[in-house]
Amino acid sequence: MPSESSEFGSKAGHPNWWNPGRGARNRVCSESRLNYKTAIDRSRGDQRLLKILVANRKGGCGKTTVATQLASALAVSGHAVCLADADRQRSSLGWLACRPPEAPPITALDWTKEIGKPPKGEGFLVIDAVAGLHGKRAVEMVKLADLLILPMLPSAFDEGVTRRFLDRIKKVRRIASGRIRVGIVGNRIRGGTHSAGGFERFVAGLGAPIVARVRDSQLYVQSAATGVSIFDARGRRWRALRADWYPLLAFVEQDAARL
Repeated sequence: MPSESSEFGSKAGHPNWWNPGRGARNRVCSESRLNYKTAIDRSRGDQRLLKILVANRKGGCGKTTVATQLASALAVSGHAVCLADADRQRSSLGWLACRPPEAPPITALDWTKEIGKPPKGEGFLVIDAVAGLHGKRAVEMVKLADLLILPMLPSAFDEGVTRRFLDRIKKVRRIASGRIRVGIVGNRIRGGTHSAGGFERFVAGLGAPIVARVRDSQLYVQSAATGVSIFDARGRRWRALRADWYPLLAFVEQDAARL
């Protein structure tokens, strides 16, 4: 697991650079400034691209939050990262359009009209799937991935939809054979509450591990509006939030080691 002092949030050349109150309100966000590419430039040896699909059929479960935070964590750690937005709401692309130029770079891929080809080279591709993902499109995107991250809220509304989505994708051969691992991220979790306990009991019967429990915080809303993540920001409040994500990052690292 990465430590606070070694990798995440402390990449050389980006020490303590972001202050959310400095110039953030005056920043102009425009997709015209995004650097769209079809390939990751850096390539080292024979290492492959790890393709991470963030998906759930249920809308509003936190897909974009998970996708942008994960992409930023990997970029801050020095990896080459692409973030593909397959949702017509274009939330991830909007976040990237607001990203400060001094932040660790993340390449934007617009997959809102059709699923593109994965870029060539070494690094990470994080895919923010379309809301309501189902049918042939769901199967197609799952087959593309090396790792599936499934966010969900501690809610009865999320439980039924999530179970049906998992039942559907478990029929995909690469998931049934274990070639694609599935991890669940609990979003907006409030520890010690009845909803948190219900979430734990529900997931225990799904056959997929919980790889992160992300607490509810307005700091996510604050950072999203300025194109940064909790891994870019400095300070005690942000450090506490980053700890929620380390199990997920360790889960990703395990898959990267298998390539």
